[in-house]
Amino acid sequence: MKTKIIAVANHKGGVGKTTTVANLGSILSVKGHRVLLVDLDAQANLTASLVASIDGPSIYEALTGKTDCLPIVSVNNRLHLVPASLTLAMADVELSTAIAREHILAGLLSKAKVEDNYDFVLLDCPPSLGLVTLNAITASTDVLIPLISEVLPFKGLTMMSDFISMVRQKLNPQAHISGIVITRWENSKLSRGIEERLRVWEGDVVYRSKIRKNVRLAEAPLQNRNILDYASGSNGAKDYTSLAEEFLERMNEEKEVAV
Repeated sequence: MKTKIIAVANHKGGVGKTTTVANLGSILSVKGHRVLLVDLDAQANLTASLVASIDGPSIYEALTGKTDCLPIVSVNNRLHLVPASLTLAMADVELSTAIAREHILAGLLSKAKVEDNYDFVLLDCPPSLGLVTLNAITASTDVLIPLISEVLPFKGLTMMSDFISMVRQKLNPQAHISGIVITRWENSKLSRGIEERLRVWEGDVVYRSKIRKNVRLAEAPLQNRNILDYASGSNGAKDYTSLAEEFLERMNEEKEVAV
């Protein structure tokens, strides 16, 4: 299967982007796939949730040309990470005058030969539509959007969709929303109503698997562990395992269509 580079993006914060990247990526690696996670958020929550500490360069140094290649660290044999740090907050300003600034991340991934070394590359995007997110979607083959089942994030989906359409038209013809994942779901009238409307409007692009609100998902990063290692019997572990299985099912179906 051709390497999939998946931008996990939403311009709204607190919707589960980092949680999804950390746990989906970890479960895919447990299932035998080679996975690279790239932390593109200056809060560096993905980095902190998977490794205790980082010595050396981060994605900021790579994007701004202070180092020649992606600084990849090993989480385990099949799961690797490009870490972030607070300095990434300066990247948008520094990249604003760079030549071919939208393609810097794509160039770094190509130089790192991710197509030879990984099955999946998951990009944890910041909660904005700035240059870092633009780089991520320009480099991606797919975009996965986590969305909480509340009114305002639901309305903001149109803005995200328009941004991706712009990138597809001008920078990356491959860019498209390949999935929407409902996160922090709870059995309430509001959650059920938003989910129903979303499935009517967006159809099969919405994953069948939902991520229920679960305190274990918030606790796991404090131990630098994924949800399977931290609480394998929790609803969070069950939901992300279901998501990973559906994700692989969709990737295989897409491969068969391409053939």
